[in-house]
Amino acid sequence: MTEEKVPVNGEEMENHEQEVVIESTANENEESQNDSNESKVDGLQEVLNKIQAELAEQKDKYLRLFAEFDNFKRRTAKERIDLIKTAGQEIIQDILPVLDDFHRAEKSFESATDIEQLKVGIRLIQDKFTKTLYNKGLKPMESIGADFDADFHEAITEIPAPNEEMKGKVIDEVEKGYFLNDKIIRYAKVVVGK
Repeated sequence: MTEEKVPVNGEEMENHEQEVVIESTANENEESQNDSNESKVDGLQEVLNKIQAELAEQKDKYLRLFAEFDNFKRRTAKERIDLIKTAGQEIIQDILPVLDDFHRAEKSFESATDIEQLKVGIRLIQDKFTKTLYNKGLKPMESIGADFDADFHEAITEIPAPNEEMKGKVIDEVEKGYFLNDKIIRYAKVVVGK
């Protein structure tokens, strides 16, 4: 314990009272500051807890969204593979009757004696096949007599033009070009007049 000096005269007494008041005020200030700091800490702790809860919620949302997107990618990749595997199924189903006609024609070749009837039968099968392809969006490219256009034609060779107006135009078609739904799927191989 510290010994407290007892004041002897009035002036010392007054100084001592002032020191006691200052000490008690300092103690009160320190206590109120501690209370204030504690309330600030409590407030900050509350804000921190709220932010941590929001962060955990956002992490959960992110993980769920990421998992959902990953599932979407897998599902669409599988659908694309299935589509690629069966993409030609519809066209094949439409061409099968033409194939059956060819098999029947082949059987009739063995016993047929009239060549004209065979020609007519083959033309019918060809027309059926062509009609089936046209119904699927296939259209032939008309090239003979047209101006040579590198966007549609592939020049195989050039030959002298029979007349002046055929210069730079397609004179003959070696291989026909085709559009599928207005998109070129095969360029016409042509002979151009020079």
